[in-house]
Amino acid sequence: MEFLRFEPTIFQFLEELTDNNNRPWFLENKRRYESQVLEPSLAFIRAFAPRLQKISPFFVASDRRVGGSLMRVYRDTRFAGNQQPYKTNVGIQFRHQFGRDVHAPGFYVHIATDECFLAAGVWRPERDALALIRQAIVDEPDRWRRAKNDKRFRQHFDLVGDALKRAPRDFPADHPWIGDIKRTDFIGLADLAEDDVLSDDFLDAVAARFAASRPLMRFLCRALGVPF
Repeated sequence: MEFLRFEPTIFQFLEELTDNNNRPWFLENKRRYESQVLEPSLAFIRAFAPRLQKISPFFVASDRRVGGSLMRVYRDTRFAGNQQPYKTNVGIQFRHQFGRDVHAPGFYVHIATDECFLAAGVWRPERDALALIRQAIVDEPDRWRRAKNDKRFRQHFDLVGDALKRAPRDFPADHPWIGDIKRTDFIGLADLAEDDVLSDDFLDAVAARFAASRPLMRFLCRALGVPF
């Protein structure tokens, strides 16, 4: 399947899934899921791969149905309070080739009826990785300032995520960048409208925004000792 654009049916299916989040309904409508959500998403990943390589050759666009860039529709309910069996969004992560999971540096596309957005950065890094990023801010404050305040980055993204209330252990509370050192996420977020997702130039628009996040991604990869 060649990707031209996402069709409104992707939002229609997700809306219906939200209202009918149960196995009997999903099994009855699985062919619709595959034709209206799964296949277009995999086609988007394939079409985006050459654009991703131009941003950085170290991130992966994989159209494998399992274990690729498209996140599974099936929710892991074993330890979750929410027992609904299916995710009601499309999540596409272009992960660093040296990353093991969703906490690695990556680019992310989120499509849902209640919100659509692009994200770039590191979400909830493990303790050792988080310590490396924080130390990099301390060791290279000018580089961090340039990455965070880059004009193109700020034009498209807001730096978001959770943060500690107090300075983390071994870091001075009066450090000039303590607000960022407290962060537990380092994510640039760019909101999208449904019309953006359905536009003919969605591929190029996503590529342009991810390219604008290069300063942040380069800083994070350098901090974690992986190439960009």
